[in-house]
Amino acid sequence: MSEGKRRVFTNARLLDAASGRDERGALLVDGHMIADVGPRVFADGIPRDIEVIDCRGLCLAPGLVDLRVFTGEPGEEHKETLASAGAAAAVGGVTTIVTMPDTDPVIDDVALVEFVARRARDTADVHVLPTAAITKGLKGEAMTEVGLLKAAGAVALTDGSHTVANAQVMRRTLAYASSFDMLVMQHAQEPTLGKSGHMNEGEVATRLGLAGIPTEAETIMVERDIRLVEMTGARYHVASISTATAIDAVRRAKARGLPVTCAVAPYHFALNENAVGAYRTFAKTSPPLRTEEDRLAVIEGLRDGTIDVIASCHDPQDQDSKRLPFALAEDGVIGLETLLPVSLELHHNDRMPLLDVLRALTARPAQLLGLRAGALKPGMPADLIVFDLNLPWVVDPGEFRSKSKNTAFEDRPVQGRAVMTVVDGKIVHRHGF
Repeated sequence: MSEGKRRVFTNARLLDAASGRDERGALLVDGHMIADVGPRVFADGIPRDIEVIDCRGLCLAPGLVDLRVFTGEPGEEHKETLASAGAAAAVGGVTTIVTMPDTDPVIDDVALVEFVARRARDTADVHVLPTAAITKGLKGEAMTEVGLLKAAGAVALTDGSHTVANAQVMRRTLAYASSFDMLVMQHAQEPTLGKSGHMNEGEVATRLGLAGIPTEAETIMVERDIRLVEMTGARYHVASISTATAIDAVRRAKARGLPVTCAVAPYHFALNENAVGAYRTFAKTSPPLRTEEDRLAVIEGLRDGTIDVIASCHDPQDQDSKRLPFALAEDGVIGLETLLPVSLELHHNDRMPLLDVLRALTARPAQLLGLRAGALKPGMPADLIVFDLNLPWVVDPGEFRSKSKNTAFEDRPVQGRAVMTVVDGKIVHRHGF
């Protein structure tokens, strides 16, 4: 890892969704901070004591902020550690990851929040921000200590891949979270409708003989929680939205001025339920891959701003968890190293302007958590990504830094790749650059 010092990135296409900047220019880093940015940085000549990095016309943007990352540490380090997740994030151009509390033990008390933060500082190449569980043990019953968890460093409350089904518990959580201005992130799937299913309910599931999860499982939970937001005024976030009806519910809530936001995983706008194919467990996700109509609704939700954030939903599973009959295999796919290129498909396919794609990956997730990140401006931490917008490559999980290889995008041709990642002014990743 290169130490932070004075260096200038020249000949760059500066992309900053927070300010709408898209122009040629340079960016000066002084130690850990951005010191200057724009078309006239060192217009009269660069001093000799400053390291020069010629970006050769490539894109220079804020590092990506990923709001939903599962790791195996503590408890299942064979699937992923904070160090390996950090390495994968750096390769993918992600400079900040927000980790979920689904570990063993569950991150539901102050000591464990502090452990994750300390362990990440010692081992990870990128910023790691822990969330804390809404309920003790992720059991959906007793609330955790919201104020103490925030003071310990938890940036949001969530039960990760578990849904808080009890309406009274969720109401109390939202009320407490509101008093501490904490974001509550919900995995929106009504358990009694979803627990026995393995993929999206419909024709494909019937043909494969698999129990299905209806779209109503998501929509019912989102609509219920929106009612609770109306009661409490709390900030509420659907952690991974996948259905047209749930997106429409969020759209209507926003139109009423409610503090409701949502995120989507790349596999929900890049794939549909047909990717399950012949019982392909690497395409088993939660929420499940949906219909083509839902996939198009996700893209429209991103286009019109209903969907605020693109999050990797990185969920590492080892071979013993995935090389099983479909009904027995664990949910989840990894995504840190494919987050950027798969998201850039939205731009390459003329679905979204480039700055709008980057806004969902940088400025907007940073704003939701109140982070000093996601923008190119003086005084901000030098968390940066240089990426080649047009570099073609084929996804090969054998090259991934993640310990687990359960990608849904194996052998997929993609376009766009991080060639340099900088965290706090330190270069943590280079790829042919």
